[in-house]
Amino acid sequence: MKIGLLDVDSHNYPNLPLMKISAYHKAKGDEVELLNPFRHYDIVYSSKVFGDEYSDDYEYCINADLIIEGGTGRAIAIKDGKETYIPEKDNPLPDEIEHIYPDYSLYPELTKDTAYGFLTRGCPNNCPFCIVSKKEGRISHKVADLSEFWRGQKNIELLDANLLACKDKNDLLYQLIDSKARVDFKQGLDARFITEETAELLAKVKIKVIHFAFDLIKNEKQILKGLKIWGDVSPISRREQTVYILTNYNTTFEEDYYRVKKVRELGFNPDVRIYRKGTAPQITKDLQRWSNNRFIYNTCDFPDYVPRADGKSIKELYGD
Repeated sequence: MKIGLLDVDSHNYPNLPLMKISAYHKAKGDEVELLNPFRHYDIVYSSKVFGDEYSDDYEYCINADLIIEGGTGRAIAIKDGKETYIPEKDNPLPDEIEHIYPDYSLYPELTKDTAYGFLTRGCPNNCPFCIVSKKEGRISHKVADLSEFWRGQKNIELLDANLLACKDKNDLLYQLIDSKARVDFKQGLDARFITEETAELLAKVKIKVIHFAFDLIKNEKQILKGLKIWGDVSPISRREQTVYILTNYNTTFEEDYYRVKKVRELGFNPDVRIYRKGTAPQITKDLQRWSNNRFIYNTCDFPDYVPRADGKSIKELYGD
């Protein structure tokens, strides 16, 4: 059969489900390629990972006997201003495809000497702005060993939502340590689950990129404790590590700025993320520009920051 694969998002990032589908069909002897709109296919698989806010769906004619659509991006709907998950639109991969070694040749430039995959699925947080708990469950659980998607590549990109919440995290961290590959934790790690033992293991991983998240003010005590434990043993300078801070969701500006200052006091770099930026107040956008621009951030405090050409500082614009 002739199989076409449609990467709807095309964000210059490999589509993992399509790489697995490709491997499955190639093992059956089928001809597989990324969609060529001028060819006819027996089956076209169309995968959309990101929601409509980030990616438009494919609007052109597809010449195929059968079109199979799926992906988290199609299962996200906005209801009462919040993201909801519609399982029947996701169309998850069957196990025989989900647990196959990906076909990295589908994206040769993007996957050169780099492996991509999940060791765990699920997250206990059930954050209202995230669909992971709704889609994958509220328990972070092991779904694969590293060998399922890694075979000696020098780099590993982990897509897990909350690896540190998994009861098998130590085993998985040992696998990453033993790989000696450079690991990029694509999602913000949950500092609440960092103990001294976890921190010592994490410090032995050859880390390429690592982030943390301080999204909810109610978790302040646990997050700051975990960040301090990690900062004391981390082989990477705190000033080279970022902490995501969600704003414009369910916090006041005062709470946003408070979290930025707390992260700064611990020596980490705050990375302000704005939920639906178009609805955010200007002062939140000013806070993001100041905190996320390292040159500005390191040369002045936020009250002294001059965000616009009128020469007025934040303190002059908004008061104390």
